[in-house]
Amino acid sequence: MEGSSHCRVGVMVKIHAAVCILCLLAAAMSAGCTNSPIHPAHTEPPPAVIVDYHRSGGLAGLDDRLVIFDNGAAIVSSRMSSREINLTQTDLDHLSSVFSDAQFTMLENNYTARLGTDLVHYSISYRGKTVNTEDSATPPQLQQVIDELNRVLRTGSFNQQANPLVSLPMSMP
Repeated sequence: MEGSSHCRVGVMVKIHAAVCILCLLAAAMSAGCTNSPIHPAHTEPPPAVIVDYHRSGGLAGLDDRLVIFDNGAAIVSSRMSSREINLTQTDLDHLSSVFSDAQFTMLENNYTARLGTDLVHYSISYRGKTVNTEDSATPPQLQQVIDELNRVLRTGSFNQQANPLVSLPMSMP
């Protein structure tokens, strides 16, 4: 008799374990079955690139790049380093006026020098339009854009005061 009660306890434990496993399986299977819709977390769209500037070549073997996003974040990179900078809304407004003053959208897509070795090559993309040029073939209005973008490469800002060498006149002995 003692053996049969021991057997019944073993059977009861097995039944209890099976019921628990079935309950867990049912809960796991129905976890995704709710009537309320699942709303994805609100995500901001990624910032858009407004300027992609690349200068390369020349005697110094330049390979510099400046990428400016519409939220003011910018990446400055060269052969040796890369850094992130943040431009102000004033900087972004100045950038817009520089491109507008140059009538960038009206420029040709390519300005190629006929002669020259070790020329610096420039590729400037602004809001979807790309212009490529080289030293000695750059129209004056595009040169103003290049000068401003080079300032950001050097100083991290459009502010002329950010680099005193830019704003000080050179004195002659």
